[in-house]
Amino acid sequence: MIIELKNILKTYSGEVILKDINLKIEDNERIGLIGNNGCGKTTLLNIITGTIPYDEGEIISSGKGIGYLVQNPEFSTTKTIMEEMKSVFSYLLEMEKELKELYEKISVTEDKDELSQLNRRYAALQTEFEQKDGYNINVKINTVLNGMGFLNKDFNSYVNNLSGGEKTRLALCKLLLKEPALLILDEPTNHLDFKTLKWLEDYLKSYKGAILMVSHDRYFLDRTVTTICEIYKGSLKRYPGNYTKFASLKKDMISFMTKEYEKQQNEIQSLKDYIAKNKVRASTAKSAKSRENTLEKLELIENPKEYLKTIKLSFDYDFEPSFDLLTIENAELKIGDISLAKNLNLEIKRGEKIAIVGENGIGKTTFLKAIRNKVPYLGKIKWGRNLRISYFEQENKELNMDNSVLYEVIDKTNVSTELEARNILGSMLITGEDVKKPVKTLSGGEKAKLKFANMMLNRGNILIMDEPSNHLDLNSKEVLDQSLFDFSGTLIMVSHDRYLLNKIPDKIVELTKNGFIVYNGKYDDYLKNKIEIKEVKEKVETENKATYYRSKKDRAEEVKKQNLIKKTEAEIEALEERITLLEEEITSDEISADYELLTKKCNELNILKEELNEKYIYWDEINI
Repeated sequence: MIIELKNILKTYSGEVILKDINLKIEDNERIGLIGNNGCGKTTLLNIITGTIPYDEGEIISSGKGIGYLVQNPEFSTTKTIMEEMKSVFSYLLEMEKELKELYEKISVTEDKDELSQLNRRYAALQTEFEQKDGYNINVKINTVLNGMGFLNKDFNSYVNNLSGGEKTRLALCKLLLKEPALLILDEPTNHLDFKTLKWLEDYLKSYKGAILMVSHDRYFLDRTVTTICEIYKGSLKRYPGNYTKFASLKKDMISFMTKEYEKQQNEIQSLKDYIAKNKVRASTAKSAKSRENTLEKLELIENPKEYLKTIKLSFDYDFEPSFDLLTIENAELKIGDISLAKNLNLEIKRGEKIAIVGENGIGKTTFLKAIRNKVPYLGKIKWGRNLRISYFEQENKELNMDNSVLYEVIDKTNVSTELEARNILGSMLITGEDVKKPVKTLSGGEKAKLKFANMMLNRGNILIMDEPSNHLDLNSKEVLDQSLFDFSGTLIMVSHDRYLLNKIPDKIVELTKNGFIVYNGKYDDYLKNKIEIKEVKEKVETENKATYYRSKKDRAEEVKKQNLIKKTEAEIEALEERITLLEEEITSDEISADYELLTKKCNELNILKEELNEKYIYWDEINI
């Protein structure tokens, strides 16, 4: 056990945020913490880490290390990237420094007693250094930095010059290198591309400690956690399995709750009817009073509709567009003189659902703007007839921030009455006085819902959407999934939401610098096809490489090289075995008590390690 929370209560200004929270985190557990925005997820994480106090309850801690990555970490330092990463290993680096100093002293010390003492200290320190994997500090740092997207970054560049997203990724790198017993992550997938997400998922799956994370990335949760904890109205409920399993269990639970609720409502109505009919009769008044008492003591079951309260989305249109919807021929996307992507050729037919993916900065948003003629481009982009486009824009630039929410709907749509505008906003859970708030005061999720309201009213037969699930809570994402699945028109979207990409599109279209690559199917199909293409490419390269050695001389040279590699590997293995045996001898009581023999053994050990290092360098050279 790492930590256990018992009956935790947390209030703010008299309002209950968390109540009766019971959570036990065992070693190596993988827990996903979910719940609507503002339900108290981050508050709970701060209570666990001791950042904020709680009002009632008890926390039992094992004392094992806890590492916490907040959503938007502040990263102020004058260090370089590498210096910041090495600060994690300051203890080992000090140990390494002492080892070098001891080695230098041993080489010049003549006093036998002092030399014996130095050798014993050196041997003990070196054993500890190796046990703590001190020789692999740089390997660990490079592995994490490269995996988290810093492969092409100068590690000697200063942290203060990084972007906000890069600083967040660097903070995560530092936390991963610390390897705490409990890793707490608050929205760790922000600012990550597909490649980095895949690396992080694989890394976390093999992580030795426990993990507790808050995430709206359903695909990420499916791949990394084995337990879901949901906070609803201040209480926490635990579900076994990943996110998809949780969604299924929750659906079953709500179905059961609905039946129980309806059963109780029928019982309540029956009791009320009996009381109303029999309360005034002397012969049945006592019985009616008994039923009144029963009614008063009844523990009411909550209406599951409250639990299911979320936005309502439905995209409809009034007329069909032409079958040949969009034709793109030899198009090129440019920003000024910079070419983002060229040789773009694509045909989209009526009713198709297309997802555009690609590396960050490749021009996905620019492409969506180009097909709407909002930015210049080269080549041909031709639409069919009878079009009405509804556009979801990621950057909110098409919203008038000074408008009230209500007027923004009236201004941007063909709505005929204020009541109609209020009704559509109500379906987005924007009600009452909130409709009079300026657009600029809305949260990211509320702005997204406002844009959905406008799209529904505009009744486009073509939906163009740029990251539509950003800023949405999990319930709203589920509603968006279903609405896009039910939409019978044409969809062209850019999204990093892999769960959404695995449910909606008919095709994944990858935007590259040199054109589109079209993959039939959904996100998992896209991944599978990419792997198959990579394997075929590697096979062809291997075969091409094999045909290079056509002459007898070439083949003979290759055989000679392979034999030399095998011989060197055997020598390395033998040296490593000798070093291991010698290290075991040095730590024995018999040798550590004999300073002359200990000195001899330590010197022999140093010679062997230098020889091993030279063999590794030679092995690297002959493997080129």
